[in-house]
Amino acid sequence: MPLILASASPRRLDLLARIGVVPDAVDPADIYEIPEVQERPRDHAARLAREKALAVAVRHPDRAVLAADTVVAVGRRILPKAEHEAAARQCLSLLSGRRHHVLTAVAVVDPTGRLRERLSDTIVTFKHLTVAEIDAYLAAGEWSGKAGGYAIQGRAEAFVRFLSGSHSGVVGLPLYETRGLLLASGISLG
Repeated sequence: MPLILASASPRRLDLLARIGVVPDAVDPADIYEIPEVQERPRDHAARLAREKALAVAVRHPDRAVLAADTVVAVGRRILPKAEHEAAARQCLSLLSGRRHHVLTAVAVVDPTGRLRERLSDTIVTFKHLTVAEIDAYLAAGEWSGKAGGYAIQGRAEAFVRFLSGSHSGVVGLPLYETRGLLLASGISLG
């Protein structure tokens, strides 16, 4: 069955390849990603993944669509996707020495319109970061556009003191959950 990836993320393409899946096409969804008033982090991630999958499924009614969204949260606070250095610095300062959750929701819409969803919740604890470490990380530029201002698959992995859950989920696509959804939707894996 043909599969559309509703994401422009090269990391998600790489992660799908690890489980033998190469989408037939990439068609990113363009949806409003601001949290609703009082929306909890896990609900926000799930809603965005669902909305992305459904928006792209309308454009490809004869194909399965896979979408995902990753949210970094400290308590009920949703950290932004860092679009500028000041936001990334603020996120890293907040995460320094603290435990946080990385929530990645995955949604698959099959050609019949059936929606299947899963959520990965990974606990990550950063070491206490010095100003020099934050400055060096920011200078490397990996923070740009990343939820919480960091990319675990890069230099930030050296900041991780503890991780419980899905490493691939922190990168942006939890492979265990994704594999299960794809199989349940009739997508064959390579």
